[in-house]
Amino acid sequence: MKNVHFIGIGGSGLSALARLMLESGYTVSGSDRVLSPLAHQLANSGVRVSFGHAAENLRGSDGQLPDLVVRSSAIPDENPEVQAAKAAGIPVLKRSEFLSQLLSERTGIAVAGTHGKTTTTAMTAWVLVSLGKDPSYIIGGVSKDLSSNAHSGKGSYFVIEADEYDYMFLGLHPDYAIVTTVEHDHPDCFPTPADYHRAFVDFIHQLKPGGCLLVCQDDPGARLLTQEKPDSCRAFTYGLHPEADYRAQITGHNKHGGYDFRLKMVDDTPLGTVPENKGLTISLRVPGEHNIRNATAVLALAHQSDLPMQEVIQALERYSGTARRFDILGEGSGVTVIDDYAHHPTEIRATLSAARTRFPGQRIWVVWQPHTYSRTRALLAEFTRAFRDADQVIVTEIYAAREPHEDFSAAQVVEKMAHPGAQFIPTLQDTIAYLVENLQSGDVLLVLSAGDADQVSTEVLRQLAKSE
Repeated sequence: MKNVHFIGIGGSGLSALARLMLESGYTVSGSDRVLSPLAHQLANSGVRVSFGHAAENLRGSDGQLPDLVVRSSAIPDENPEVQAAKAAGIPVLKRSEFLSQLLSERTGIAVAGTHGKTTTTAMTAWVLVSLGKDPSYIIGGVSKDLSSNAHSGKGSYFVIEADEYDYMFLGLHPDYAIVTTVEHDHPDCFPTPADYHRAFVDFIHQLKPGGCLLVCQDDPGARLLTQEKPDSCRAFTYGLHPEADYRAQITGHNKHGGYDFRLKMVDDTPLGTVPENKGLTISLRVPGEHNIRNATAVLALAHQSDLPMQEVIQALERYSGTARRFDILGEGSGVTVIDDYAHHPTEIRATLSAARTRFPGQRIWVVWQPHTYSRTRALLAEFTRAFRDADQVIVTEIYAAREPHEDFSAAQVVEKMAHPGAQFIPTLQDTIAYLVENLQSGDVLLVLSAGDADQVSTEVLRQLAKSE
């Protein structure tokens, strides 16, 4: 196999795979109906990226067809490139099928969960890179420290964000599995909470014999998995909960806007070189209690992998974040602008809590772009209560993503919100204009979106900076 074509190459999942294959020496091509920044970056790196989907996209300039086609979960069987590949006898794989081949000869570390998996994956990859392990990795966002969302390394470790959507993570057979949270999501794929839970049970049963499962004790859904783990695997819990095997204890805030905390083992098992388990002290740059949990997961993994704990801590203390995860873009006219991927009620609450801690006493504005009709409907009640830590809330129209248009509007969500500062502004352009007109020096703006509303944060910042 020399040539691989990716249908949906602009998405976080397939763009990472394309990057990995490019660095591994393959000829890579792809297509997408929207050319994202990730797609443009691949094009600048030498990947032939086509706008839109058409059968002729499969052929290179020399007329050669690819040896393999990989498609995202959003690409249907009727796609013209899928049809052309099948007609030509070219194998067409989903991401999960392709990933199982990549991890077969590596020490696989899979990070799964409803929330926190991108940051935890990025932290893990960064730690291993800092320790000189040269891991391969696939992250669901661009790591600021690594300047990429994927890398084909020469080391033995392969770190991967294990996405549950379309059961992708069931194609993995890792040596280590981290589960951050299990809270019903993606109702278009998992109609009930029981369906969602069952998928995670199936995932942990993909662990290799003798593998290690690490789950967050603070999360009820994740904690349940320890009762259903494979008999051949060992399992440990982590978090702020007093009964967690790896227990974090907050000691205060620091000058970076993050938390300081100590890590201990409940059963007093020594942590690396620390005598009598007096605890390890960690100072994070990234804000929010949720990032204490993410870092604790990485520390637990490091301890179970016999990595040097003090070097791991030093790397975590340098970790600066991931794009679109509490991503402080800058300041214009005294307004701090932050971009975040939060699109689930729990994520929204965590992000706003982090903002309150990081910016005490300042007025917090939120722009929320609901993502998919199915999620907005299924979690409607939770969404209406998720914005208590915000002073002003603007809700834009729902981003349909992979779903067809419905006669359901975000205006109906705002009608049910008791928040006194909530309002519905359907278009992104009108939202930008309103913000530029009404934001004041000292305000903090958070744009929460898994869709295309990140353009709001960049454009508002540009206009505010221009007016200085």
